[in-house]
Amino acid sequence: MRWIILLVLAGTITTINAQSDEPMGWPRELILEAGTEITLYQPQLDELDGNVISGRMAVSTKDGNGELVFGAIFVTARLATDREEGIASFEDIAVEQTKFPDDLSEEKVETLKIEIEEGIAAWEPVVSLDVLEASLAEAELKTSGTSGLKHDAPEIFYRESPSVLVLIDGEPKLSDNPGVGVAYVMNSPFFLAKETNGSMYYLRGGEFWYNSSEITSGWKETSNVPDAIKKFAEANEDKNQEKPTDYEPPATAPDIIISTSSAELILVDGKPDYQQVSETNLLYVKNTESDVILNIDEQRHYILLAGRFYASKSLEDGSWAFVEPSSLPEDFSKIPDEETISAIKSSVPGTVESREALLEQSIPQTAEVDRSKTIEVTYDGEPKFTAVTGTDVQYAENSPQTVLKIDKTYYAVEDGVWYSSNQAKGTFSVSAERPAEVDDLPASCPVHNVKYVYVYDTTPEVVYVGYTPGYYHSYVYGGVVVYGTGWYYRPWYGAYYYPRPVTYGYGVHWNPYTGWGFSVRFSYGWVGWGFHPYYRPYWGPRGYYPGYRYGYRRGYHRGYNAGFRAGYRAGQRSNVYRNRSGVRTMNHPNYRNRARTRPGTPSTRPATRPSTRPSTRPSTRPSAKPQTRPSTRPNNVLTDKNGNVYQRSREGNWGNANNNRSSRQYQQPSTRQRQELNRSYNNRQQINRGSRGGARPSGGRAGGGRRGRN
Repeated sequence: MRWIILLVLAGTITTINAQSDEPMGWPRELILEAGTEITLYQPQLDELDGNVISGRMAVSTKDGNGELVFGAIFVTARLATDREEGIASFEDIAVEQTKFPDDLSEEKVETLKIEIEEGIAAWEPVVSLDVLEASLAEAELKTSGTSGLKHDAPEIFYRESPSVLVLIDGEPKLSDNPGVGVAYVMNSPFFLAKETNGSMYYLRGGEFWYNSSEITSGWKETSNVPDAIKKFAEANEDKNQEKPTDYEPPATAPDIIISTSSAELILVDGKPDYQQVSETNLLYVKNTESDVILNIDEQRHYILLAGRFYASKSLEDGSWAFVEPSSLPEDFSKIPDEETISAIKSSVPGTVESREALLEQSIPQTAEVDRSKTIEVTYDGEPKFTAVTGTDVQYAENSPQTVLKIDKTYYAVEDGVWYSSNQAKGTFSVSAERPAEVDDLPASCPVHNVKYVYVYDTTPEVVYVGYTPGYYHSYVYGGVVVYGTGWYYRPWYGAYYYPRPVTYGYGVHWNPYTGWGFSVRFSYGWVGWGFHPYYRPYWGPRGYYPGYRYGYRRGYHRGYNAGFRAGYRAGQRSNVYRNRSGVRTMNHPNYRNRARTRPGTPSTRPATRPSTRPSTRPSTRPSAKPQTRPSTRPNNVLTDKNGNVYQRSREGNWGNANNNRSSRQYQQPSTRQRQELNRSYNNRQQINRGSRGGARPSGGRAGGGRRGRN
């Protein structure tokens, strides 16, 4: 039998057609060789739970008298995603339930069930992540807030002249290199070094050199740098840094601020230039890369750091205090989209922008991992494990990997994949299970992020894995997305320095188009020099490449800020890739990313969960992949969660779609149902205009996030 099938779970003008890259429209027609015609209307997604997605859609066919009859089908599928390509695929689609009018013959209903279910089960559609997220706008999401986060304000420096905040992770720790006669500060991503037998310290930042007799103060620009220091710095430059084509070196050397604890810098180019935010009683500071807002009614300043708002009466010597998201001024949610400062609405609960950020927290990055894959787990000396209070978990302090001991089994997480062994050291194999005990890890624990790494399913050949954004330190609090737990984690110092994740100090901001990005309020060449042997890099888990490159998306560029470019990311392309936050995973020879599989490659995955309904499927599936063709019918039919099908008239009125097919009167929508139908219909129209108010700019997805916008 030849099949033509629908894009079941999400589809719009940006949906990828199985036979080409041409967009697909709705509704779609399913045509059977026997001559039966079935029209399938654009789906409505109801729930995303882990990697299982469910939804419903209206369908129509003709009865024995040639009259049009409407029904509803309820489907589930397994979600596979590829954030680098910006696509998602749906696997193992199953029709869980159907509903047709009672006066349709039992034989006809049974035939429709078989035909629809068999066609859908043989298909794996692909959509863009933008479309998926827009289609989930009304879905029930399994996204709950993270408990135990800290929101205490870091030390906040305010400067009106060129300055750089140089961070050291606690008291400076020097590492000697006897062969070159240089000792460097190991616990900082900045180049800080001295001659082994010398007393003067040197700092390199971009085109500038500084020296001081004290690491934490007294830094002055200098041109008198020992050859050994220069050669050591040049030999260990970060070769991966790409200088922006429009890069302009700073005209003057910025002042240096050293901090050995959590800190942030508000850097304003001269006196604050306050600009009115239209339609509100708010002002924002234009001449800064920070998000600084003055609420006129309160005469209080607000600054956004790592997704959290802090408030103070004064900028210069302010006493900054955390503001609960629910306590933000009402005008924050009223900022017009065209305003420069409008991106802060992603951190204001109840806004469309914050809802979109929450949606992204729900969508996992997934992959298949060959069960034969192994890793080698090492330590700085003999393994040293520390118990996590209130749990049955111990974690290794002195390993460059995340290693856990639970009962008599050792687990490791690397690149978003679980491994296990009965020995602490040596070869670990891919684990077919995720230990349940990790769900008890508190936010105060430095390996808290592994609780967001999952094992979804297994076969004899592969393990289906995934992680949600909590793995790279993106969490939900108070109806918004925040970065980092806010806790300080003590690093490991031994023969090596193993850093732990940090929340503050690097200008972390959420960009609606690119996700979390870092900016450090200075030009190219300051952070990330290449000598540091970080197996677990400074900002997070293995493979987490710092996303600070060239900064944030606000449009203020001049002088020493010339390195900032809106939403720019340096694309690091190797055998692994960065997702929107910097976690480089899943594109590896031993990983098979299902979202990359185009329609045409059959899935061997088992069903997500067994069905309790009796099977009506034939014993074999169609050998050819289904195809679809557009229908000439209007895309104006929706179904509610009870399976009632409603049709919208040209005048915008809703009525039961089956009302005219016989003398029988069908239930009409209530006022509340009409409101819900209108919301769903309007969201559908927005999706079909390109999602989120317009098509994305062309180009690659910056950092694995949404399509970049400069």
